[in-house]
Amino acid sequence: MKILQPTFFLFVFVSLVKSAPPIQQESLKFYDYDTDVILGSLIQQDYEMKIKDKRKDETNISSNTTLRLQGDDSERNVPPTKDTNLPTCLLCVCLSGSVYCEEIDIEAVPPLPKETAYLYARFNKIKRIAVSDFADITTLRRIDFSGNQIEEIEDGAFSKLLLLEELSLAENRLVKLPVLPPKLTTFNANQNRIKSRGIKANAFKKLTNLAYLYLGHNALESVPLNLPESLRILHLQYNNITTITDDTFCKSNNTRYIRTSMDEIRMEGNPILLAKHVNAFSCLRTLPVGTYY
Repeated sequence: MKILQPTFFLFVFVSLVKSAPPIQQESLKFYDYDTDVILGSLIQQDYEMKIKDKRKDETNISSNTTLRLQGDDSERNVPPTKDTNLPTCLLCVCLSGSVYCEEIDIEAVPPLPKETAYLYARFNKIKRIAVSDFADITTLRRIDFSGNQIEEIEDGAFSKLLLLEELSLAENRLVKLPVLPPKLTTFNANQNRIKSRGIKANAFKKLTNLAYLYLGHNALESVPLNLPESLRILHLQYNNITTITDDTFCKSNNTRYIRTSMDEIRMEGNPILLAKHVNAFSCLRTLPVGTYY
């Protein structure tokens, strides 16, 4: 009987031990499920964060794109100039056939894109204009060299510019005029050092489109000869003009001749009394501005 009692307890204990795994398995199953839930929650949170980051990036990209597009409106409306890889277009501004090289202290005419129509090179340090500067640029319509230090212009520098209509050489150091292109409508050489001997007798005769001629503040001793009939505005103020003939503006052999296009002549600041030369203005619709008494 004593032997059977321990045996009985051992049997009961073993039975209890064998019945334990199902509980452990359930516990393990719960643990695995809980881990899956936690892991799933972390994955979900990570996914949501990635979605938010992606949406934020897309918003930033959209915003940057909008700003960039808004900022580029003005540039997209202006057709780009060809040959913008030229050094000139890095130093100057090249836009739609126009080249702006103003106040950048250049000392020579820069190479230009071949389709250039308008050149603005004001207030620089250019001293000389050579034939080669415009040899291949036949499309120019307007050139402005005002406010430079130009002393010399080679003969023929503008000879190939058959489309050129406006030329300004004001505020330079010229003592004579170059040969001018035939279709010129406006020529400005105010504030130079030009004397009468620096203008050829037929300098303006063939310029049948010339309407505006500005030669004020120079050193002219007389009014240039053979002024074209197309001339409307003539500025000769503050020179050294001392004489005028009856053929300067009119035709002494034709008393009926009227210079119909001329609207304005300025001659103030010259050492001449215009009242002494009344016949010189008989063909004009208005008298020149100047000293009469």
